[in-house]
Amino acid sequence: MSRLVAGVSGQFFSRYGLLVGFLVLWQIAPALGWTNPAVLPPLDQIVTALFKGVFGGPLFGDIAISLQRAGIAFGAAVVIGVPLGLLMGQMRGVERSLDPILQLFRQTSALALYPVFILLLGLGETSKVFVIFWATLFPVLLATTGGVKQVDGKLIEMARVYGANRLTVFRRVVLPGALPSIFVGLRLSATTALLLLIAAEMIGANKGVGFQVMNAQYNFQIPLMFAAILLLAGLGLTANYALVTLQKRLCRWSDIKG
Repeated sequence: MSRLVAGVSGQFFSRYGLLVGFLVLWQIAPALGWTNPAVLPPLDQIVTALFKGVFGGPLFGDIAISLQRAGIAFGAAVVIGVPLGLLMGQMRGVERSLDPILQLFRQTSALALYPVFILLLGLGETSKVFVIFWATLFPVLLATTGGVKQVDGKLIEMARVYGANRLTVFRRVVLPGALPSIFVGLRLSATTALLLLIAAEMIGANKGVGFQVMNAQYNFQIPLMFAAILLLAGLGLTANYALVTLQKRLCRWSDIKG
């Protein structure tokens, strides 16, 4: 029994030991005078501000608004990016025609284009959702296209030899083979959506977790500011965990690491 406990403890600290040490250092550094508590509060104050903000405070409503903005943009990126990527991966002519303009758009920062989106779409919800959509589209699209290209051609040829038509080859060979790469793109896009969400909500917004970060800074509510930042990190970890779990269910043959 002791060996089992020691083994579990060893695995835990080998994976999370550095994180635990970082959190402990964060907590004790202000008390030891290593950091200014007014600028970098101890962790317990931040956690307290997080719970107060979520349960009965300003963060509760902001979570729903932020998730709605990011969710709409991410969903639109998936609906457009995955089918288009599957098409480009299978049809070289389509990829050859679309690749130059897509590469031009991909190399242009979404944040640099945000003022343009505001001029075209206004300062309301549409521009905020669109800038997140713009940034999240390309990871999904490129990962899907690359995943289709990486499918083993011998498997496709074998399926055709056994009489499978194009639709069956796509359903049974191409799509399952590209699925792990598609999920990589989805995870990257989910992270990108939350990163762009912060920037979008810092400009012309009066609601949202990103807005609360800036508002808390302006009002010098530093624990609440860090609480909002930790909340965004938690949302990102939750989205990544959900996608990894879904990938494990759909891609049992693939070696998946979270």
